[in-house]
Amino acid sequence: MWREISKIGKKLVDNGLVESHFGNISVRTGSRMVITRSGAALDEINENSVVEVSIEGSSPLDMIASSEAVVHRTIYKSSPALAIVHAHCPFAVTQSLLAEADNIDPVDSEGQYFLGSIPIVKGGIGSDELAINLSTSLASNKAAIVYSHGTFATGKILGEAYVLTTQIEHSCKIKYWYDLAKNRN
Repeated sequence: MWREISKIGKKLVDNGLVESHFGNISVRTGSRMVITRSGAALDEINENSVVEVSIEGSSPLDMIASSEAVVHRTIYKSSPALAIVHAHCPFAVTQSLLAEADNIDPVDSEGQYFLGSIPIVKGGIGSDELAINLSTSLASNKAAIVYSHGTFATGKILGEAYVLTTQIEHSCKIKYWYDLAKNRN
């Protein structure tokens, strides 16, 4: 399991979707989840960089799990997701700061087709408020942007959550450039 998490972590860093020590990744295994540890460098994940914790309730290992473990746990409890990728995509964060609504509507055809309107949710990092807001949003969407913070994408496998993460960032980048060019005229 950690090898697949490692592969996705490296791709996230290599593609500029997260800085090495930020973001987190998890995979559901029954009533448990394997999640990156707090402060783990996503481009250097090994078997000691992940921890397995319960989805049903807190455990002593939560102390070393990602600070977003409560968010992942709540998403797993309220959705069919089997994998979650949380990244700090720069254009997605920028678009969340610029948005005048609670969503971002992609202007590119792929974003419109694969994502539709991308919800923007609020809540403090690793907070119960964020966990509730994201789980509510992800009940009807596969991905969302946390205001000023980053993206959360879900999937049946890590690869699906990763592709959604890349699509959000691509669509936010295109929208940023489009809006910039449109406003210059």
